[in-house]
Amino acid sequence: MNKNGMLVVISGFSGVGKGTAVKKLVEKYDYSLSVSATTRAPRPGEVDGVDYHFKTVEEFEQLIDYNGFIEWAQYVENYYGTPKKFVEDELSKGKNVILEIEVQGAMHIKEQYPDAVLIFITAPDAATLKERLFGRGTEDEKVIAKRLKRAYEETDDMSCYDYLVVNDDLDTCVDDIHSVICAENFKSSRNTDYMKNMKEELATIRSGM
Repeated sequence: MNKNGMLVVISGFSGVGKGTAVKKLVEKYDYSLSVSATTRAPRPGEVDGVDYHFKTVEEFEQLIDYNGFIEWAQYVENYYGTPKKFVEDELSKGKNVILEIEVQGAMHIKEQYPDAVLIFITAPDAATLKERLFGRGTEDEKVIAKRLKRAYEETDDMSCYDYLVVNDDLDTCVDDIHSVICAENFKSSRNTDYMKNMKEELATIRSGM
């Protein structure tokens, strides 16, 4: 019934596996994925334009000046931002768009798009989160300590999200997120045009009887 594109914001603690979950969502359920821009260095295996749009600080700040982002923020000494044009084009086509962004950016998105669905992915417990961060092997202990400190701060923001999904098993996590999005599509508040049209059509039928 709902023909409008839905904006789905996915956040989560660093190391929780949200990037992997988002990739599987796109592969399995054909969502549109907005690729964020960042000034951090690529990790091994990451591809520019696929995982992130990797920018210099100067390039990123120019886009800020040109109002090229829906939202942007600094996180652990790097810039992250959501390019505006792709998101608005996909929503206008009726496509559901996934944004994988951090908490500060998610709050900015909610201000601009009140109907956006906010989903926070978490680990089963703190010990698992720490284990996953060290298991990536991409950062030293000092950076991991910063990420754990940030995760502690983000626990205060979890209640601002519409849904909380635990990533214990990846496939289950992905299917749970998809189920949430499907349920949102059937909310009466997202189908006001359908309800209005149904009432008008029934009025026309009644008047002709």
